[in-house]
Amino acid sequence: VFERLDDACTTVERIMAAGVLPASLELMDTTTINVVEDNLHLGLPRKAGALLLLLADGEPEQVAWESQRLAELARQGGAQHVQVAQSAADERGFWQARRSISPSLARVQPNKISEDICVPLPRIAETVRRIKAIGENYNLTIPVFGHAGDGNLHPNVLFDARDPHQTERAWRAAEAIFAVALDVGGTLSGEHGIGTLKRPFLAAALGRDVVRLHQQIKARFDPTGRLNPGKVLE
Repeated sequence: VFERLDDACTTVERIMAAGVLPASLELMDTTTINVVEDNLHLGLPRKAGALLLLLADGEPEQVAWESQRLAELARQGGAQHVQVAQSAADERGFWQARRSISPSLARVQPNKISEDICVPLPRIAETVRRIKAIGENYNLTIPVFGHAGDGNLHPNVLFDARDPHQTERAWRAAEAIFAVALDVGGTLSGEHGIGTLKRPFLAAALGRDVVRLHQQIKARFDPTGRLNPGKVLE
């Protein structure tokens, strides 16, 4: 549990540089923490700036050593509270919050734009702060969580599609998030792919020369344009 988001993000860098690689390293920002707590009443720290969830795997002796080492690194990074699971039940309880994020978000607004950006580890905190500013600018709630160990963040723009003005703001906010990801040296997708939603940003992300190369490769193998026409490459 961290009072400051910056401390949590710095701790992510510290852990990844220490040679102790957790099986999972998940970040929940303060908005995500409170949305889950509103739904499940798990006793999550509402005033925390961020929460890190870490999972060690391997043989029992290795797991015990890595867990203590990860806890030590978290304390060195400024964690206010560190708790190590002592049983499988403890572990399930810890991860319930992470598994419950998406259904909890659905209770806030009926619709969401789920993003999948990936940014350099030293830029995670800046990215989250800028996403929060985007939410304020467009008067929208944007929780941020994700696989912090590899810089993969999932900002979720919450909105009500029945309101056309809110829907327009939501898509503009999503575009602003794309721009932030690229500005900090990141990518538009960490694991889900570009797809049709992010197609207008493909040239900005990859460069026009790379897009042309992809088009040439597709044309070579699909000269008549029968394979997935018009999806990503025209």
